Amino acid sequence: MNVLLSIGFVLTWSSGFIGAKLGAGSADAVTILMWRFLPLAAVLALLAATVTRASWRGLTARDLARQAVVGALSQSGYLLTVYHAIQLGVSSGTTALIDGTQPLVAGALAGPLLGQYVSRAQWLGLALGLTGVAVVTAGDAAAGTGAPWWAYLVPFLGMLSLVAATFLDRRTRTPVAPLAAMTVHCVTSAIVFSGLALGLGTAAPAAETSFWAAIGWLVVLSTFGGYGLYWLILRRGGVTRVNTLMFLMAPVTALWGAAMFGEPFGPQTVLGLAVGLGAVVLVHRGGASGAGRREAAACGGAGSPGGGGGARAGAEAGDGAGAGAGDGAGDGARAGDGAEVTPVASGRPVRRVRSGP
Repeated sequence: MNVLLSIGFVLTWSSGFIGAKLGAGSADAVTILMWRFLPLAAVLALLAATVTRASWRGLTARDLARQAVVGALSQSGYLLTVYHAIQLGVSSGTTALIDGTQPLVAGALAGPLLGQYVSRAQWLGLALGLTGVAVVTAGDAAAGTGAPWWAYLVPFLGMLSLVAATFLDRRTRTPVAPLAAMTVHCVTSAIVFSGLALGLGTAAPAAETSFWAAIGWLVVLSTFGGYGLYWLILRRGGVTRVNTLMFLMAPVTALWGAAMFGEPFGPQTVLGLAVGLGAVVLVHRGGASGAGRREAAACGGAGSPGGGGGARAGAEAGDGAGAGAGDGAGDGARAGDGAEVTPVASGRPVRRVRSGP
């Protein structure tokens, strides 16, 4: 059963990139995203007014505003760049791999921005991950996909938007219930994409069957399937198991895109994906070992030079090591947003935002 759940999770989570490709030929990215989030926002708002009213207790207007900003960065800004890149001709596998560098970049920036410990293995992993992206991107461009050179920079903008959401979320101190966070994020995205579509004159849905097939694919497979299985596996197997499965998203998406759309998947793509996968594993292990060493130092007594602060810094630096993809973001243990909370020696939780199509 666990094997079947894991396979289902990898497929449904990766399906977001494929769904974006499916809709690329029938409508503008903003139109697809508008009609993807409008029904989700309506359903979640109805639940918030009835079944899940208790989830909103204690939340202030400032808490909701912060969640709206996190959602705008990790969901609206991120997904718009991913969908736009795919429409420009960037392959779904390359887009997924660029997306996968988010935890590497977040882990590296934790040092200069938050004053946290970043190990040599993590810096090496970041360089290795960017090398893998360069190899795959060069192979993608050489295959004649028709995408202009600057189109490959678009997913990087989305990745940086996701990194910004990660650091903003780490400053959130008020716990937010899972459905409340997901509701704020989806409503925010529905408003953003509806406003953009109306302003651009692209709000009307396409008449093609492929458009509604893509919308149904994204809502059922990517949102409910991917998110539902994420939390089910997280509860049954823990964070490490989920992170391990996340490593498979880029290669699975690349294979799926090659089989379904004839996207390039040659030796250069295989090499780049292997390098990227190795980078994520290297950063993940480097962060975990660093956190473990500092945890042990903290337990050695108050007189140790690295005390509790060193343990916390190591754990937080390792926090950026997981691979990520998913739609939402935000506070700990929230359904559908791919965030997680990891306890550290100081007693303060560390949050990580994961996002993807």
